[in-house]
Amino acid sequence: MAITLTDGTTLLDIDPDLYWSDEDWSPVAVESDRSVTGAMIVHHGIKQAGRPITLQPEDDRSGQMTRALLRQLRTWEAMPGLVMTLNLRGEAFSVRFRHGAADGSPAITSRPMVHYSDAADDDLYFVTVRFVTV
Repeated sequence: MAITLTDGTTLLDIDPDLYWSDEDWSPVAVESDRSVTGAMIVHHGIKQAGRPITLQPEDDRSGQMTRALLRQLRTWEAMPGLVMTLNLRGEAFSVRFRHGAADGSPAITSRPMVHYSDAADDDLYFVTVRFVTV
């Protein structure tokens, strides 16, 4: 199933072999505290946004993208607050890049499939992209 990302004017087709590594996520938010009497006070709710979506290659045989596509992603990454539409597995998500993730990872990491000193737009890269729903 196709993976696409758009900013409303430009549509990127992303390799459908990218793996959604943090798909197991709970929409339930829980906050607990103790009252002055020592009783446990627990509040439950549904998270309205903030679901992480990390797309990454499963291994070194899948999920490549061209340097040209990577450059477009990096252009969008440099636009603070840009909200995009990610179509993943037939579902649309409003997302932005996840800058400053809790684990310190940048929003985009990449490495070339083969390193060339004179990189071209059609060279292939392994790319991990970190989004968060808004």
